[in-house]
Amino acid sequence: MSNNLIDMEETVTHTGPKGVINDWRRFKLESMDQQNLPPSRDDTRANLNRKTLCINVQEYELLKEEDEGCLKKYRRRCMQEMHDKLSFGPKFEGVHDLDSGEAFLEVIEKEHHTTVVVVHIYKIGIKGCEELNNCLDCLATEYPTVKFCRIDAVASGAAERFSDEFLPTLLVYKAGELLGNFLACTQHLNEEFFATDVEAFLNSYGLLPEKELPGMDDEEENDIE
Repeated sequence: MSNNLIDMEETVTHTGPKGVINDWRRFKLESMDQQNLPPSRDDTRANLNRKTLCINVQEYELLKEEDEGCLKKYRRRCMQEMHDKLSFGPKFEGVHDLDSGEAFLEVIEKEHHTTVVVVHIYKIGIKGCEELNNCLDCLATEYPTVKFCRIDAVASGAAERFSDEFLPTLLVYKAGELLGNFLACTQHLNEEFFATDVEAFLNSYGLLPEKELPGMDDEEENDIE
């Protein structure tokens, strides 16, 4: 009998997860307690075959769940790698305040060639300028690869060109090229507008890139929860 128990224990040791092994060991002890007489060779073999079948099914389910989790992580990693390859330009924080015409020209001419630059020309007291500044503050967090800037029309040195009737103005550049020139841009928005409205307006001209993907670590934490 002792040899049979050793053989059975060695067989089960290689079945898989510890929980399944412990269940199998408890099963053996309970079986032995129920019968004082040692089980026959045929009964032991039959019980072992039935339990081995249960173990194999449980292992399959555990492996299936593990494979699905690994597959999700692999897909996210591939998407992140592809996104990183397509978005290899610099990243920015917040809206940059430009204090002169020279700073305005520098940000247009010297910024990375893949970077979209959005410049808001405003003047304090002009309707819509403050609201648009607030919207750009929000969009800057949503689009870290876009460089959002603002400059007072007087400080830009082009106050005559950007008179009050043309404000607020949004200019969009990439690689030094002017892609969008929206004078009095709030006329294209509702009386009360929000960051999502400005985002939709710029997207209607294809001027904003794809949004950043969620961090892989955050998604993995959500999966665990």
